[in-house]
Amino acid sequence: MPAESSPSSPREIDLLLHARWTIPVRPCGLLHDHALAVHAGRILALGPAGEMTRQYRAREHLHLDQHVLMPGLVNAHTHGAMTLLRGLADDLPLMTWLNRHIWPAEGRFVSAEFVRTGTQLAIAEMLRGGTTCFNDMYFFPEAAAQAAVEMGMRATLGHVIIDFPTPYAANAQDCLRQAADLVPHLQGLPRIRQSIAPHAPYTVGDAGLLGARDLAQGRQLPLHMHVHETAHEVEDALRRTGQRPLARLAALGLLEQRFLAVHMTQLDESDLQRCRDYGLRIAHCPESNLKLASGMAPVAALLAAGVRLGIGTDGAASNNDLDMLGELRSAALLAKGVSGDPTALPAWAALEAATLGSAEAAAWEDEIGSLEPGKAADCIAINLDHPATFPVYDPISQVAYCAGRDQVSHVWVAGRALLVDGQPTLWEEKTLRHNARSWVKRIADEDDKA
Repeated sequence: MPAESSPSSPREIDLLLHARWTIPVRPCGLLHDHALAVHAGRILALGPAGEMTRQYRAREHLHLDQHVLMPGLVNAHTHGAMTLLRGLADDLPLMTWLNRHIWPAEGRFVSAEFVRTGTQLAIAEMLRGGTTCFNDMYFFPEAAAQAAVEMGMRATLGHVIIDFPTPYAANAQDCLRQAADLVPHLQGLPRIRQSIAPHAPYTVGDAGLLGARDLAQGRQLPLHMHVHETAHEVEDALRRTGQRPLARLAALGLLEQRFLAVHMTQLDESDLQRCRDYGLRIAHCPESNLKLASGMAPVAALLAAGVRLGIGTDGAASNNDLDMLGELRSAALLAKGVSGDPTALPAWAALEAATLGSAEAAAWEDEIGSLEPGKAADCIAINLDHPATFPVYDPISQVAYCAGRDQVSHVWVAGRALLVDGQPTLWEEKTLRHNARSWVKRIADEDDKA
């Protein structure tokens, strides 16, 4: 039998990450010359490098001498498979974009294989940019789950509920039936959680919304929904029902569940009060909202009201990228411009929103979003020894305002290295592009005929 270690002997672990700078997010602040101890996919400890090397003997000890080590970014709202529709229709208002281009294309092409291929492409893009978890809303979530599991990604997958027919379901009741059948089959998959995702107030009637509420309540799942995305949505709701969309959702009891409201660009005082009273989470998607000219979430007012904010990219068909570093920068700058206050959403708050805030939006805050002992070891390293981020006076500001996704050097999900020195470990990008090309050709050929 092997001899037992003495109390003073270093503990053997899987991985010790020693970084020049560490941003744990919680507790807040910047740490210099610290190391993160990882074992069996989880964070054991974070402390001064010298102390950690005395306490732990790692099978792998990585020195990140010019890097920031921080939690992985979390994409609070996206439609992963829509990477296959990237650039199909641009420079259009939301309803024209949806009605004339996106929904017709989805009607012709969306299938389980479309979703699997498109989600693989999305995951590759996100991991390269330091995103370690995404909160998805799209058809055929079982295919998205397969892609995420195979590629080592973490995700919350939304079961879409929508009234009109799609290749996935005939109507909202069919969506609800499929979701009820599928939820137990996806439970227990590694790194996968689920939500019920009614598309929007203008695409789901009361019966579908009540069904979504009851299903979420019965399965103890969060709700994930586009709400108050445009002025037209709110004006049309007032004209048809006499209620603002958020008031209607409150009356139907949806806000009493754990509810993630996406976009929220059109808010008055009553809406802010509901956000506060119901403890809503908000997924802010600034670049998609800018590109579609939908409006801008009043971030400063939401934060002042104590509302929790996450940041998302939306889908690649309306953004047109899944770059969370770019998104958090846009969020920080726009918050200042919209409010007229240069202190609105400072660098630190933007980083927190894109990590722990987005983890809360995706219902993963118990596991990820900060480098705390006991949490899953989802973390990234960003190399600041780069012309775009030199000199480094304040690493937090450099990450928020300067760093590009090409500077993400390493990515770990549950302690497993998925990107090392900028190179993927679990997937061949040549193969992903090959698989996507057949879809691209079919979609382009059909679009030419239209």
